[in-house]
Amino acid sequence: MLRSLSIRDFVIVDRLDLEFAPGFTVLTGETGAGKSILIDALTMVLGERAEAIVVRGGAERAEVSAEFDVRGREDVACWMREHDLAGDDGTLLMRRVIEATGRSRGFINGHVATLSQLREAGEQLVDIHGQHQHQSLLRAPAQRELLDAYGGLADAAAQVASLYRAWQQRRDSRIAFEANAAAFAAEREQLEWQAREIAALKLTADEWPELTAEHSRLAHAASLIESSRLGVEALAEGENSSLSRLNAIVARLGSLVEHDPKLREILDALESARIQLQDGVHALRHYGERLELDPQRLREVESRLDAIHTAARKYRVAPEDLPAKLEAANARLQALGEGDSVEALRRMEDAAHAACLAEARKLSAGRKKAARKLSEQVTAAMQELAMTGGQFEVTLNAATEVAAYGLETVEFLVAAHKSMVPQPLAKVASGGELSRLSLAAQTVMSQVAQVPTLIFDEVDAGIGGRVAEIVGRMLRQLGTKRQVMCITHLPQVAATADQQWQVTRSTTNGKVSNRVAVLGKEQRVEEIARMLGGVKITETTRKHAAEMLGVKN
Repeated sequence: MLRSLSIRDFVIVDRLDLEFAPGFTVLTGETGAGKSILIDALTMVLGERAEAIVVRGGAERAEVSAEFDVRGREDVACWMREHDLAGDDGTLLMRRVIEATGRSRGFINGHVATLSQLREAGEQLVDIHGQHQHQSLLRAPAQRELLDAYGGLADAAAQVASLYRAWQQRRDSRIAFEANAAAFAAEREQLEWQAREIAALKLTADEWPELTAEHSRLAHAASLIESSRLGVEALAEGENSSLSRLNAIVARLGSLVEHDPKLREILDALESARIQLQDGVHALRHYGERLELDPQRLREVESRLDAIHTAARKYRVAPEDLPAKLEAANARLQALGEGDSVEALRRMEDAAHAACLAEARKLSAGRKKAARKLSEQVTAAMQELAMTGGQFEVTLNAATEVAAYGLETVEFLVAAHKSMVPQPLAKVASGGELSRLSLAAQTVMSQVAQVPTLIFDEVDAGIGGRVAEIVGRMLRQLGTKRQVMCITHLPQVAATADQQWQVTRSTTNGKVSNRVAVLGKEQRVEEIARMLGGVKITETTRKHAAEMLGVKN
């Protein structure tokens, strides 16, 4: 939802900081006080085109900032990440600066953003209904998404889109194969030859390190045998061997330890060394006995290494990477193998198309049911909003071929009065009628719509009395599920709000400026009394206003 709006030097607003609340909020004030300027400022930060005329006289620039709470909106978070516009968790901050020269700059979470990105973000967060065109009900893709959400068809629509992409991939593969059949055949032949040659080596991932270690041992076998023999002789078998000398020292010190106990620690250390030396001599003797000169095996190992090195040089990889090279060649051959023939690829393409078409037909059946029900419910709601005889119609226009969105486009048609022929929603002329129609549709679809903040302007144009009370109740009901704001001149609508703001205009030193005040209970009584009684406010009108608010409470 919208948390705050900050406006600087915009039209007649010099400085304004607003904090928004959940529920239903009304903006009231005298005609010409500048209530719509707040909406104009919001549309600027949401990506509407701006001109230098919006900069307040004498100022260098106008600036509008809006902060939104987007906790729980993974779709918005994903969009921000995709466009590298992420900020603090759960927050989206939009800012627009319009220079007196007409130059404009946009920012999202402190990152420079294009007008298109501002609009994309805004369309996910705010719907403005009335004379302004910033509302999802006017956009064809949004109409389709709303119908699918209303009918519980969002998952089915996503499945059709996924199957459509799979079909297109099969189609692209077949077209690519047809265009590059000769190249694919040559590549397959080369890969088959490579795979056969590498596979013939039968090289495993573990063999290379084992083979190199064995070669090193065989190549130096003579030196290893000689060194181990000399080591055993020097350590244990020679006349003056290390082990015999160490044994003599340990025996001599052992006979003297009773004369000086301090020798015990030294004797223990030497005894430990004597045991380790014995173990070492045993291991070295055993190692030497197992060594042998094996020229035949050495030749075999060298031949094997040579074959591996030759293949590695040929395919420009390290010897130990040859198994991975074989695996990659086989994987590519498998991929190419799927295209053994155009006929095989076409069969797979046809199967993917059939799967997509079958799911799209199921989606179409669900859309037809949802369209009838939605048309009936919104039409019924219109009758209560001074649009007697009006009709809302969801039409499904068949497409020539299945697309990512299914087998039909969705269009909302409306006839505001009985004598009118239903027309596309975007062609409805009256801003007041469009606002009330939007209110009817949003109330019906409030459980499934995604946009969290709704703003209604002119929703009360041309109505009063009982209809005004119904409009107020519908707005308040909608406010229990969404954040709703409404500019109104009708006390019946204002009295139903959770919060009421008063917009006033003042002149200081010849400069006009706007102010917005959040009204308390007594102030609301005075404002609604003004809306009821005009210039002269009597006790009767105050009593009437208090009764209206009392009924609300």
